[in-house]
Amino acid sequence: MEVKIGVTHANRELVVDTDLDAAAVEDQVRGALTDGGVLSLTDAKGRRIVVPAEKIAYIEISTSTAGQVGFRS
Repeated sequence: MEVKIGVTHANRELVVDTDLDAAAVEDQVRGALTDGGVLSLTDAKGRRIVVPAEKIAYIEISTSTAGQVGFRS
């Protein structure tokens, strides 16, 4: 899944390509927002992204489109 995280007072969004499914990502986001702690996601390469819950502006969850190369006619 591709997860885009909008962070308040930041010009760019964070983009994380994770092996989690949409339901698991949503559960982690809900937990972070409910507890007021941090959202911690691990990407497909094993890197961990940690965002304070109070700084999250929005979350967009979609299927990954990485790896598409070439032209279509």
